[in-house]
Amino acid sequence: MAKLVFGLNQSLDGYVDHLEFAPGPSLFRHFIEQVRNLTGSVYGRRMYEVMRYWDEDSPEWGTEERDFAVAWRSQPKWVVSRSLKSVGPNATLVTDDIEAVIRELKAELAGEIEVAGPDLARSLTDLGLIDEYRIYLHPVVLGRGKPFFAGPRPPLRLVASELMGEDVIRLTYVPA
Repeated sequence: MAKLVFGLNQSLDGYVDHLEFAPGPSLFRHFIEQVRNLTGSVYGRRMYEVMRYWDEDSPEWGTEERDFAVAWRSQPKWVVSRSLKSVGPNATLVTDDIEAVIRELKAELAGEIEVAGPDLARSLTDLGLIDEYRIYLHPVVLGRGKPFFAGPRPPLRLVASELMGEDVIRLTYVPA
């Protein structure tokens, strides 16, 4: 049975914004390995459109960016959207009954399936489908933006904490 995991970089004041802060080199290497080991990812429309950046090589990328792109492209993706009409390579469009689709994926697959995007994570949290939350806490204060928890914070229990790189702490929670 697969485990559904929601994890994102977060500021000290609870916001996620990929344009405001980026992972340092060691954390980026961690994310490359993480993506390589995923069974797949579930995306909402907005986060999927952000991640499509990795679909085509860019001449200014270094080795690590190319490694991440290769890992990202190779994994299966399920994109939850009512507005998209099609999705890119190695992706499946999910337009309705997300609960049934996710329950089937969890039952039929093994390993970790990443949930990408706070709004999608809220929907899946409300359905009781997320097995683990990973907050990559950065020493940055944004004061505004999209919160990690798009709705009320579910009851959680801390199960691990780990220093990631020089200044990021990964906090791992499970539903309480």
